Amino acid sequence: MTNWVYTFGDGKAEGDAAMKDLLGGKGANLAEMSNIGLPVPPGFTITTEVCTYYYDHENTYPADLEAQVKTALAQVEKTVGATFGDGDNPLLVSVRSGARVSMPGMMDTVLNLGLNDVTVEGLAKQSGDARFAYDSYRRFIQMYSDVVLGVDHYNFEELLEILKEENGYIMDTELSADDWKELAQAFKKKAEEELGRPFPQDVHEQLWGAIDAVFGSWMIDRAKTYRRINGIPSEWGTAVNVQSMVFGNMGETSATGVTFTRDPSTGENAYYGEYLINAQGEDVVAGIRTPQNLTKISREKSGSDLPSMEESMPEVYGELADVFVKLEAHYRDMQDIEFTVQKGKLWILQTRSGKRTAKAALKIAVDMAEDGIITREEAILRVEPAALDQLLHPTLDPDAARDVLTIGLPASPGAASGIVVFTADEAEELAKSGQKIILVRQETSPEDIHGMHAAAGILTSRGGMTSHAAVVARGMGRPCVSGAGALRIDMDKKIISVLGRTIQNHETLTIDGGTGEVMAGEVATIQPELSGDFGKLMGWADEIRRLKVRANAETPLDARTARDFGAEGIGLCRTEHMFFDADRIANVRQMILAEDRAGRMEALAKLLPVQKQDFIELFTIMRGLPVTVRLLDPPLHEFLPQQQEDFAAVAEATGSSIEQLKFRADALHETNPMLGHRGCRLGISYPEIYEMQARAIIEAALEVTKGGGASIVPEIMIPLVGSRKELEILKVKVSAVADEIIGASGQKLDYMVGTMIELPRAALQAGEIAKEAEFFSFGTNDLTQTTFGISRDDSASFLDDYIHAGIFAQDPFVTIDQAGVGELVKIAVDRGRATRPEIKLGICGEHGGDPASVEFCHGIGLDYVSCSPYRVPIARLAAAQAKLKE
Repeated sequence: MTNWVYTFGDGKAEGDAAMKDLLGGKGANLAEMSNIGLPVPPGFTITTEVCTYYYDHENTYPADLEAQVKTALAQVEKTVGATFGDGDNPLLVSVRSGARVSMPGMMDTVLNLGLNDVTVEGLAKQSGDARFAYDSYRRFIQMYSDVVLGVDHYNFEELLEILKEENGYIMDTELSADDWKELAQAFKKKAEEELGRPFPQDVHEQLWGAIDAVFGSWMIDRAKTYRRINGIPSEWGTAVNVQSMVFGNMGETSATGVTFTRDPSTGENAYYGEYLINAQGEDVVAGIRTPQNLTKISREKSGSDLPSMEESMPEVYGELADVFVKLEAHYRDMQDIEFTVQKGKLWILQTRSGKRTAKAALKIAVDMAEDGIITREEAILRVEPAALDQLLHPTLDPDAARDVLTIGLPASPGAASGIVVFTADEAEELAKSGQKIILVRQETSPEDIHGMHAAAGILTSRGGMTSHAAVVARGMGRPCVSGAGALRIDMDKKIISVLGRTIQNHETLTIDGGTGEVMAGEVATIQPELSGDFGKLMGWADEIRRLKVRANAETPLDARTARDFGAEGIGLCRTEHMFFDADRIANVRQMILAEDRAGRMEALAKLLPVQKQDFIELFTIMRGLPVTVRLLDPPLHEFLPQQQEDFAAVAEATGSSIEQLKFRADALHETNPMLGHRGCRLGISYPEIYEMQARAIIEAALEVTKGGGASIVPEIMIPLVGSRKELEILKVKVSAVADEIIGASGQKLDYMVGTMIELPRAALQAGEIAKEAEFFSFGTNDLTQTTFGISRDDSASFLDDYIHAGIFAQDPFVTIDQAGVGELVKIAVDRGRATRPEIKLGICGEHGGDPASVEFCHGIGLDYVSCSPYRVPIARLAAAQAKLKE
């Protein structure tokens, strides 16, 4: 018989931390905490296999699940000493999701389940607090109606506001037991009005409704969006955790909170968290009430006059601090912990490895390695390579003028400027057109996930440091300022009012997630400094990785940036990018529009010195490192004049008429230029172009090495080759120029000639092509296009449809398609090495900076990857992790 249900609590559990795939992260950790003796409210976990079964069998359950749930529930009743549905001593439970990896706020939760018109009276008698009992009941009706029955929570909030207004109340705490009782009845009536049937009173119906809702929430839009953004497979499914309730809203000796054993923003080894007295857990994370600081030090830093937990509940705080030490030592990682204090008794509801910023991840990993808690290898594996993006971009210039409107909570570090947008949908839409967006909300909810992902930064007027906005923004690497209470946000008029000033929709704001500042207008930025913990971890990674990391660069700025980030050479210098400067484009156009070789040679003579100077600058910066230069690749139409004045300029330079030039331009027109006269085909038709470029490369290399010192070994790459014969013809011409120049110089210079594998035919013919090529560089951008028959520039209109339909697991232009494109690369590697064992192999498409693609490249034995300069550290760390995972 399959075991679908696992129990935990009372100092023992049927599962443990190693069973995360089956029990989900939450369930596995609840079991583990029970096993190590922490005070965990007893309960049971319904496994992720039930979720898989549920979706494979048209939303039905295994036949024996109900009996297993009944048995587990009876065990919880025995442990707690209360009975589910009993009118005198009722057991209440929470029902929560729990996937393998944390998905904060993405799926559904129900608290206080088991309350009805009878059990609420029993809870009132048992607790001696009718106000607490009816407060819990109205919370349950609202949450269950929203999550399970589909009645929007705003219906109930409106009723609460009306009651407060009628009685002159400001705070929820002013409501009496009779008020909450009246409101609970009003909530039930509203639910019945909306549903056309009474609110369920049968506690078992309630339980199975909640279980259905949690499993159903695995496939709601916000959860699917989160999984797509974070690369979480849908087939993993979620577990369901049913756990006996403990109450933080039973008066002034009760509380609830969320805390981290280290600061998740900075990584500092200091407790970081928030709590609320006389509250339930959703009050903290939902941003409904602005919470209080956990420690006295953090309270003093924030300037709050509300007492910290350390000051108001010193004994319980001491117990909690002991739990922090125990959990961090046990899991050997920073923990994110949810707790409740019920009438002075501490209960631990959840622990998990805490989400953290890249800066914090680095510091925590390095600190723990240096303290001997984890090894250096483990430290390398603890940092998500893609998260390094958070550290590799500008921050606000401290000397720049700032028009500070207000200061909120520094919820997620980094800085961003952008136009103000008030809805997630508009943020996503405007971001697609290249706009930088600051998403402004009173508080975010899981439905805003797509807008948060699209935004450059997030600003909320409510919520604390562990609110939804803060947690999700930190995980995404988005700057966030939360709890900016001075902001008055009118969502209907799309206006922000703050201290007498007004910010309109689409005006520019700047936020600093490190200080909490909200500023009018755009503020200047500075480049990041990479040292300290970053330098240490990168050093450890470099000692381990086998795969070299180069950069795609063709300007001195790109080359210097790449070297600063640890690049070991240039893997792709796109020479055509050098031709678009205003002082060069006329000569390029003259060369293209020339009707004979003599005309082209005249234009090329003007381009030679500037092209040579470009290479001198690159070779000087990259001295001692390899530089791969790709000869002219794009179709010529990209350089052609479009405007009348551009034609006039070329006509004046060449002595031709505008009509002649337009006739020539029309003759060069192609229906499908990306598959037309480009790459090596240009070299075959116009060999003088490649000969000029070869001359510029070799003369520049000789110039740089003239004075001695580290040498340059230029790697001359001929693009878009599909056959050995193309490369053979062009290699002869390039080598003839190079050998003549080197011979005349009296200097010694080594160089290589190779090709870019970017056509399926080239991959299949790699064995033949390797007879001429001394290196292959896989151009996976074009190889992906030509393998799928998809234009990268035009695919945005349907790629999301393919991902949502499950045809693509991810965008194949972001992460390499291992089954198709990857298979062609593997074939080319095997056949190329069979012909030429010493052949140098690398990749220079955008995939070179994608961690999953880097791991693939390591696995098939490439020598290097090449990526944009800012992704070099990501590739270095990913390469080390790939080696460690072998």
